[in-house]
Formats: sequence, C-alpha cells, structure tokens
Amino acid sequence: MGHLHNIKDMSDIIEKTKVFATDLLTNVLDPKHLYHNLRHTERVAKSTKELLDAHNLADEDREILMLTAWLHDTGYTKGTKDHEESSCALAVAFLTKEGYPEDKIKKVSDCIMATKRFHEPRSLHEQIIRDADSSHFGQKSYLETADYLREELALLGIMEYSNKEWRNANIEMFKTEHQFYTEYAKEHWQPTKEKNLKSLIKDKKIEKEIAKKEALKAKYKSESPDRGVQTLFRVTLKNHLTLSDIADTKANILLSVNAIIISVALSNLIPKLDNPSNTYLIFPTLIFLTFSVVSMVLAVLATRPNITGGQFTKEDVAEKKVNLLFFGNFHKMKLSDYEWAIGELVKDKEYIYSSLTKDLYFLGLVLHRKYKILRLTYVIFMIGIVISVVAFALAFAFLGPERLG
Repeated sequence: MGHLHNIKDMSDIIEKTKVFATDLLTNVLDPKHLYHNLRHTERVAKSTKELLDAHNLADEDREILMLTAWLHDTGYTKGTKDHEESSCALAVAFLTKEGYPEDKIKKVSDCIMATKRFHEPRSLHEQIIRDADSSHFGQKSYLETADYLREELALLGIMEYSNKEWRNANIEMFKTEHQFYTEYAKEHWQPTKEKNLKSLIKDKKIEKEIAKKEALKAKYKSESPDRGVQTLFRVTLKNHLTLSDIADTKANILLSVNAIIISVALSNLIPKLDNPSNTYLIFPTLIFLTFSVVSMVLAVLATRPNITGGQFTKEDVAEKKVNLLFFGNFHKMKLSDYEWAIGELVKDKEYIYSSLTKDLYFLGLVLHRKYKILRLTYVIFMIGIVISVVAFALAFAFLGPERLG
C-alpha cells in the first residue's frame, strides 16, 4: 500500500507541475518565444519519459526528472537572461508551496541548471535531461524546429541570421558542440541527427554551387564584350532598318498615287485631246503627266536595291576587309567557304565589331540615298501638282472653249 501511495503522490505532483508550467507558458510567456514555449516543454517532457523508460531508475529519480522537464524553461517568463536561474526560483517557490521535500527541490534545481549551455553533465540524471532538452537534434522535424528558434532570436532582438549564417551556425553546433550522452539517445536519435547534418551540408553545397554559377555568370558578363556596346549596335541597326522600311513605304505610296493619276489621265483625259475643242488641255496634261512620271521614276530609284559582287577571297577575310554580315558580299559563294569565313569572324572580337560597324555604316549610306531621293520625289510631286493645277487653270482662263470660239 505504501508503494502505491508513493506512486499516487508522485503522479499528483507531476500533474500539478504540468498544470503550473502550462499556465505560465500559455498565459505569461511573451508570444515572441516561438521555440522556447509550451510546445518545446512538452517535447522535452515526452523525450524525458522515453529516456526514463529505457533506464531502470527509482521512482524518486523519475519524479525529479519529470518535474525538471516541465519546469526547466519556465524562467523565460521572466526574460531570456539567466533564464535557468529564473526557472530554479520559480520551481523552488512552486514546489515549496506544494510541500515538496527540500532535498528533492535541490535535486530538481541542479537538474535545471544542467540544461545551461556548455554544461558538462556529472550524473545520469543530468545526461538524461540534457539529451531530452536537445532531442530535436535527432528528430525529423529538426529543420522546422530550428527555424522557429531563428525567428525567435530575431523577434527578441538577440540576433538575426541570414540563411547562410544560420545554416553554418547549425552545422558548427552539430559538429563541435552538441552530443548525446545516454546510450539510448546515441542508438536511437544519433542516426537521425547525422541525417539532419547531411541535409544541412547538402544545402550548403547546393548554395555554394549556385553562388559559384552566379559568380561565373557575373564574371562572364564582365569579361564578355561590353553589353553597352552590344546594345548600341542592336538598337542602332534596328532603328536603321525601321527607317529603311519607312522610306520604302513612303516610296510605295508615291508610286501608287502616281500610278492612279497616270491611269486616270490615260483613260479619261487623253482620249478627249483628239477633239479640236480640247487642244487647250494638251499643254497642262503634258505637264501633269511629266511630273507624275518623274515622281514614279524617282520613287522606283529610291527603293531599287544595289547588289554587290557577292564573293570575297580568303585574303579579304584575313585582312578584315569584307563585311560578312551583308548578303550582297557572299550570295555567290559556296556554303563551305562562307562557314569558314564566319568561323574566322567569331574568333576575333575586333573583327565582329568591325563587321557590325561596316554593316551600320553602309546601311546608313543606303538610308541617306533613299531619303535624299525620296525628299526630291516629294518636292517634285508637290511642285508638279501645283504647276499642273495652275496650268489647267490658265488654260481654262485664256484658252478655254469660249476663248477659242
């Protein structure tokens, strides 16, 4: 009966302690504690029970360790600094109030202090509580749990880590600081801990590879032909081609208009000139048609393409005299010869720039010729229309049918 009574008493004090710790960590603890909260304490209590089940300890020892598990982080309700000492103070006050023996309270306090960072455990009790407190290192949810700790440190203004810094800090913790002490933890939790470490190292390698690729990419960009120069050639060539299309469109408009004018004149005006009464229209009509024909001829000249010889020699390529980018320079050549020439071109950055410059220059000359002729065409067309209208008006005024009659 006495043993059963002791078990009941042990169960009662643990349950009261659980309620006490749950109330503090739920209602008093700063919500910024995303890691050191009730969820962490529950995990430590569960891990402590798992370790206790694996060890044949007396009921008193089990009670002390379970009380430690529930009370070890209650001091965070008083602040992060010296929270172990604060936890001890809260534990002493609570357990004393509950009439818990003073010698056992001392053991609970000692076990709480054993959770302090860098503490080397001196007994199995301390080994168990330290392994339970760091059991998340050997759990599959470690990476998620560690992220809560990182965010907690940032929210509390203790330390902010970049992804790289946090991963390196965790790797350092795994390799040099943390270790499991109990045989049970080494057997059951260590393998998962090693997998977590491999994941961290793998992520680090992946990031290094990405950083390396980005560095190579940046280096390539810096060592490649100046991007500003490339953009200059690209935009300028595009503008020149657009201007060429505009010139061709304007010339086609003039061609169409003058073709319509001549067509109408030939079908309606010329047949009427056979009539003697319409002889006064001959001179204005000739003026009208002459200017239209001249405008058409100039419009055709403005759009007429010039084709060069279509061939070049290897000496021309070697001396960088020929522009390989213009079709008029290679349209008569064999494919094999042109492929060889392009191969020589891409080997030499200066030759590429030289070819682009020549292409731009000669395209500019073509544009100058087009717009010069086109301007002349519009001027002649405009003058022709004005003179023709004046000629028709004068003919009607001084040589019309009434005057002839």
